[in-house]
Amino acid sequence: MIMRGAEPFFLSGGKQGILLIHGFTGSPAEMLLLGKHLHRVGYTVMAVRLCGHGTTPDDMARTVWKDWYHSVCDAYYLLKGQCVSVSVIGMSMGGALALILSTEFPVKKVVSLSTPIFICAERGIDLLPPRKASKNIYFPKVRRRRFSSVPSYCDISYKKMPLICIHELLDCIQHLKRNLARVSVPVFIVQSKSDHTVDEKSGRYIYDKIKSSSKEILQLEKSGHLVILDMEKETVFSEIEKFMLRHY
Repeated sequence: MIMRGAEPFFLSGGKQGILLIHGFTGSPAEMLLLGKHLHRVGYTVMAVRLCGHGTTPDDMARTVWKDWYHSVCDAYYLLKGQCVSVSVIGMSMGGALALILSTEFPVKKVVSLSTPIFICAERGIDLLPPRKASKNIYFPKVRRRRFSSVPSYCDISYKKMPLICIHELLDCIQHLKRNLARVSVPVFIVQSKSDHTVDEKSGRYIYDKIKSSSKEILQLEKSGHLVILDMEKETVFSEIEKFMLRHY
């Protein structure tokens, strides 16, 4: 059963579609404020719920990263049936899936938000047990920062994570790294210096490795990992809107 508030959402608008992809252990709820902003300025918006997310951690433990990616592919087909073009915006791991999607489907543009290439050392990734030893083990998530100006229904995620899925996340990141040179669509990268989950050098790494002739990077100073919910979210929304309007 889907957690209340973790459902995918669809906002019908113009002929230009935008697919929103949430992050690891998250849900479409974290994309809601951005989705409503983009809908208000005329886009048709769809936020996908990744397989194994928004239900129970046990469900997630039975998935692999390609299941999450296939959820994105399914959502792309649904949105493309309603729109003349589809751009993709991904938060954290969702950004990795968005960039991968652009190498296999005719995506118009990609926005990569806090996308991981390097995980901050303080997250203890070096202490992750081997894959076989990670089965049936769950670890409490680090408590997210409280966002005073954001409704609680925009921050719905698991309170614990299956360690086996961290291995899947790392596999997804490795697949992205091997395929960054195949990314050729216009890309807008957002990364914060105060992100304590994804090392800030991830954004520059993506920028340097993709082959897009049109690529931009926005370096934030104050936000944490969830840049679309944190104190600089209005700046992020505005810059995404401008990026979508630019013609390349």
